[in-house]
Amino acid sequence: MVLMIWVNDFWTLTKVPKWLQHASATEDYLGFSDVIFPLFLFIVGLSIPYAIQHRFSKNESSVRIGKHILIRSLSLLFIGYFMVNYETHSETLGLGKYWWCFIMAMATALVWMNWNKSPVPKKWHLVFQVMGLLIFLYLAIVYKGGLSGENWMKPQWWGILGLIGWAYLANALAYLFTKGNLYALIILWIGFNTLSVLNTSTELLQFDGFITYFSPLYSGTIPAFTAGGVVTTLLFQKLGKSGIKTPYALIILLGVISIAFGLGTRHIWGISKIQGTPSWLAVCSGIGFLSFVLLHYIADVMKITRWADFIKPAGTATLTCYMIPYFIYPLQNLSHIRLPEFLNSGIAGLLISFGFALAVVFFTGWLERKGFKLKL
Repeated sequence: MVLMIWVNDFWTLTKVPKWLQHASATEDYLGFSDVIFPLFLFIVGLSIPYAIQHRFSKNESSVRIGKHILIRSLSLLFIGYFMVNYETHSETLGLGKYWWCFIMAMATALVWMNWNKSPVPKKWHLVFQVMGLLIFLYLAIVYKGGLSGENWMKPQWWGILGLIGWAYLANALAYLFTKGNLYALIILWIGFNTLSVLNTSTELLQFDGFITYFSPLYSGTIPAFTAGGVVTTLLFQKLGKSGIKTPYALIILLGVISIAFGLGTRHIWGISKIQGTPSWLAVCSGIGFLSFVLLHYIADVMKITRWADFIKPAGTATLTCYMIPYFIYPLQNLSHIRLPEFLNSGIAGLLISFGFALAVVFFTGWLERKGFKLKL
């Protein structure tokens, strides 16, 4: 989450080293920024078995858990839908791009704030949530997309949160309905990887019309990252009861094979985040497998965890952390407040940008301590 906020801030900088940036749409290249979102999706998968198992331990029914998964997924799709349309909102028409974004972020906070854990009196909870929904309705009515305001809101590519929603929906429901069957979920992971190959190499998955709204699922790449995380957790749980050597060995093997496959097929598809190529999927999945083993060994075996305490709010209040820049950037653009150019460029700019990411995390932690935290 910290790294995602950092790389998302690169657009405010100049002279950022190429290896840190996102590759362009037509480029066969893997920048540091191109790895962050796949690893986030991988982590979503790592958490799914633990989250659902925890709900089962509280005697929740499969129907209730399925309802929770559906509501959470639809919430992510809804927020992502508005966020992606912010990107194409006219800067000058209607509310203007930046006021529209700020109000959208405010509405998100009103609807998805965990009011029950906040200091706000209970009588206001539903009022604030209804107010937030009405604001979303207003934003949809006044939306002006494109240079001349001729376009209305549409899903486009669903945005980061929307893609997370699709990946979470497919994998969480699969885990629920298979009751965490390792072999079934390995088949699902292989299936998503196969869809990625078919989507890139053939015309079989090239559709028109309404069905294209579901493209994040049938194109395979995005949910494959999360499926890889689910498989990793299950391998660890199922095979780690008598020791960690066997699951470590298998997960490392998966990592090495994935990276080798990605690099070996690079000449066929290229490594491209924007195009969602199978080679990009494989390399980043491999990095996910290997990173899990490394961090698990450091944190769970060696018990070295204090190094991460200062960024803990990024994990305990992730949505809050992600939303804060959507308040800050519009205010910055509306106020025209800028740092001197030399502080937005090169090494100095990168350091200040990383400091901004940490400040967002610290502010998230402060809000969390005060009882204000977004929760889907």
